[in-house]
Amino acid sequence: MSATVAGKFSLVSAPCRLCFRAAKWFPVLFIVAVVVWSYYAYVIQLNIITVKSVIEKCLCLVVYHVLLSLFLWAYWQTIFTNIGTVPKQFRLPPAELDRYESAETEEVRRDVLERFIQRQNLPVYNRTMTGDIRYCERCVQVKPDRCHHCSVCGVCVLKLDHHCPWVNNCVAFTNYKFFVLFLGYALLYCLFIAATTLQYFIKFWKDQLEVEGKFHILFVFFVSIMFAISLVSLFGYHVFLVVKNRSTLESFRAPIFRVNHTWMQDKDGFSLGAFNNFVEVFGEDRRFWFLPLPTSLGDGVSYPIRSHAPPPASPNTTTPVQSYGSTHTSMGDGVTYPQRCVDEDTDDLLNPRQHWGDEDDTEMVHTAYTNAHTQGLEEVVVQANHTNPI
Repeated sequence: MSATVAGKFSLVSAPCRLCFRAAKWFPVLFIVAVVVWSYYAYVIQLNIITVKSVIEKCLCLVVYHVLLSLFLWAYWQTIFTNIGTVPKQFRLPPAELDRYESAETEEVRRDVLERFIQRQNLPVYNRTMTGDIRYCERCVQVKPDRCHHCSVCGVCVLKLDHHCPWVNNCVAFTNYKFFVLFLGYALLYCLFIAATTLQYFIKFWKDQLEVEGKFHILFVFFVSIMFAISLVSLFGYHVFLVVKNRSTLESFRAPIFRVNHTWMQDKDGFSLGAFNNFVEVFGEDRRFWFLPLPTSLGDGVSYPIRSHAPPPASPNTTTPVQSYGSTHTSMGDGVTYPQRCVDEDTDDLLNPRQHWGDEDDTEMVHTAYTNAHTQGLEEVVVQANHTNPI
């Protein structure tokens, strides 16, 4: 009888899962429907039917279609860019998992994880407030730095910012640049529509607009203003996060670093200065900064690796750190990130800090990255007191 009940439950749950997946696309379909209607209202009803000047009509249509193309391109990239997966090296093997789950005390579990990351040479520098390794019980794996579990997607996501229902995807390491561009171009799209329809809204208000589609023009003005108001705050907030090198999660719950032999929260632990932070998200090639294109050799975001630097030889000298492109993890893999400071004890514990990947691929990746990496980030000084070097 239990088998029959289980079978019935599986038959019911499968359609429910499909319905849930379909329902998650409703916000995206709503955005698409609004854009399609705005295209009809602006292009057909306003420019083709209402606008009399040929020059004004041509200029508005050219600028409109450029902004619309960039907006939809960025939106597409944000939705359909794969959020990626945590490398297999972070997953506990069956033997280690059995020891971890059968452990009777937290100390034994902590010891299992510590031995595991040392044996795998995993570049794990963020911990919990008690200094424990960040571990995901659902995915049975160690969490890389800046990685969090998404309850909607059901997986651990690299540099998770948040799960956005309007794109039906996580905003994370692989698509964060696209998301910021999507917000920016959506804001410009709305502001352009509002600015170019303002005079016709005034004519409507004065009862001087005698066209059949005047209500489309009226509503497209109000809708563009409404969306622009909501987008300006959201876009401004994410520009702030880019400049500070934070995610939304990190702005509310700061990552924890080892500083002077203690574990401390620091919202600016990954900040290397405004320009370097911008380059980490948008890449080094200025030609592609504002295009929804991947801008690194790896996954669309470039995260060069910095090795720990010794203290300056004298108060008047500083030691620049410029070991970019040296190993597999410097290609922008979403696992290892440059930090303002790495505690000496932690660095020694996990050395070699970059050699966590497959050793067979290290030399090949190093050669490819060195050839393509023509310009590094600005020089950054690593200081033991964990202060901002910029």
